Amino acid sequence: MSKLALYRKYRPRKFDEVLGQNHITEILKNAVNLGRISHAYLFSGPRGTGKTSVARILAKEAGCSDIDLIEIDAASSRGIDEIRTLREGVRFSPLQGDVKVYIIDEVHMLTKEAFNALLKTLEEPPKHAIFILATTELEKVPDTIISRCQNFSFHKIPENILREAMKVTAQKEGVKIDGETAGLIALFAEGSFRDAQGMLDQILTLGDSNKDKRITEKEAREFLSAPSREMVENIILSIIGKDTEKGLSVIHEVTEQNLNIKTFLKLILRDVRAMLLLRLAPEIKNELSKILGDREFKFLEKNKDIPRSGEIESALKILLDTYDVRTRSYLPQLPLELALIRITGEEI
Repeated sequence: MSKLALYRKYRPRKFDEVLGQNHITEILKNAVNLGRISHAYLFSGPRGTGKTSVARILAKEAGCSDIDLIEIDAASSRGIDEIRTLREGVRFSPLQGDVKVYIIDEVHMLTKEAFNALLKTLEEPPKHAIFILATTELEKVPDTIISRCQNFSFHKIPENILREAMKVTAQKEGVKIDGETAGLIALFAEGSFRDAQGMLDQILTLGDSNKDKRITEKEAREFLSAPSREMVENIILSIIGKDTEKGLSVIHEVTEQNLNIKTFLKLILRDVRAMLLLRLAPEIKNELSKILGDREFKFLEKNKDIPRSGEIESALKILLDTYDVRTRSYLPQLPLELALIRITGEEI
C-alpha cells in the first residue's frame, strides 16, 4: 500500500488551517457567514500557496457536496469541447447539497475559443453554480474573464511560517528536526507550501532509518546538496575581510564536492541581506531570528558591524547580479569567483 504524500495528508480542511493567506481567508469566511458568496472567483499566485485547497474549502462552506464538486485541469482539458460540456452540465441542479461548484485549475491554459465559451457562462450563470478559477499566470487570463470574477492574489508563504510548519509536521510524523533543518527546507521551497512538504517528505525517510528518529542538519544538507554552514560562514568572512584567496578556496571546495552553486549563492545572499538588515533595521531582529537558525543568527549578529558603511550594500548588488547570470555560465562557479574578486577589490 502506497504512503499518502504529506501535502495530501495535511491538506487544510478549514479556513483557519490555511497558513500565510489570512488576507484571503478572512474575507471568504465573512462572505460565507453573511451569505454573500459570489458566483465566480479567480485565485492567482505562485504554485503551492493554497489556491486549490482554499477553493475546496470555499466549496464545502458554500454547501457543495463531494458529488457536486467538479474539478477540471485546464492544462489537459483546455479546448472548447470541454467547456461546452461544462456549459451543458452546469444547467442541471446539484444532486445533493445547495450548489454545484466548478474548480478550473491552471485556467490560463484554456484556448481563446474555450475562454469565449466560458465567458458566456460566467455572464449568466445558474443560481446554483459557483465557478472558482485558479492560475499561476494571471497575465494570460483575458480581462473579460477577470472582470467577471472576484479576484484574490495568493502570496508566497513567508519563510518563518514554513519553518515552523515543517517542525510541526515532522513532529506529527514522529521524527525530530531542528530549526536549521526546517530553515533549509523553508529556504529551498521558495514560498511554496507544497514544495516544502514534498522536500520534508523525502527527508523524513532518513529519520525512518535512525533509531532515535532524528534528522540532523548535516544529513539534511547532504540530502539537499547544500554546502555546510562552515562553507557559508567562511565565504562571508572572506567577503567582509576582503580575503580573496580564502574565498576562492571555499568556492573550489564547494565545486570539488559537487555541491549546488545556485544553493550556495542563495545561502550567501540570504546571509548578506540579513547582515544588512541587522545593521540598518535592528527593530526587525526578532523577525529575522524566527527565519534564521540560532547559529546563523549569532554569526551574523557578531559580524554585522565589521564592514565599512556601504560595503555590504555593494556586495549584495554584485551577488544579485551574479545570481542572475549564473545559469548562463559555462563553468557554474565562475560568476561567483568573479563576484568575489570584484567585492574584495583584488586586481587581476
